[in-house]
Amino acid sequence: MSDTSAVVIGASGGIGAALVRQLENAGHHSNVHALSRSGTGLNLEDEESIAAAASRIADGPPPALVIVATGVLHGAHSPERTYRALSAEHLMRDYRLNAIGPALVAKHFLPLMPRESRGVFAALSARIGSIGDNRLGGWHAYRASKAALNMLIRNLAIEHGRTHKGGIVVGLHPGTVATGLSAPFQAGVPAEKLFTPYHSAEQLLRVVSVLDASDSGGVFGWDGRRIPA
Repeated sequence: MSDTSAVVIGASGGIGAALVRQLENAGHHSNVHALSRSGTGLNLEDEESIAAAASRIADGPPPALVIVATGVLHGAHSPERTYRALSAEHLMRDYRLNAIGPALVAKHFLPLMPRESRGVFAALSARIGSIGDNRLGGWHAYRASKAALNMLIRNLAIEHGRTHKGGIVVGLHPGTVATGLSAPFQAGVPAEKLFTPYHSAEQLLRVVSVLDASDSGGVFGWDGRRIPA
């Protein structure tokens, strides 16, 4: 066990909860902080709550791993299948939760990470946010907000690397996971490609464990393969 902490934001969700359990069981960190809106009051749309959480964690061992395991796909707004369904409200909701929220987490948590040793900041992204991999179109708000997140990850990696030589900032694609986020879209997914939260979390932590500074700024799938920008 090292004198570091791990932080999971979105710990009340399926993947987030599985990440917390596995990190606690592994015992590599002296503290595992499970943060969520329902559990600890951290709200990605409220920067003050993010800053307050970072301030509390700053009093303990430095976070060597921060994972933002949050995201929104549907709810009041279903993914748009045509540009005729575009709405400012839908676009702004997805940007707030999928891009702006993780960026604000980075603003307050990256300075807490070790300067001289390895540290990983990761945010759940999605293959669907890849511009180069887009062959089908549609799902405009979700695609665009994840593409924005991927750009922010690249920007953050460049700046963070100037002061934290062992720092790694990446996006992670968890695959299609049997959670509420993907529930309306699971019917057409082959059984072998629909992961349990536990399996997805296990794969993501395996990917995180082998990354190095040269990988910073990239987006990686659950299988460890780099996803094109």
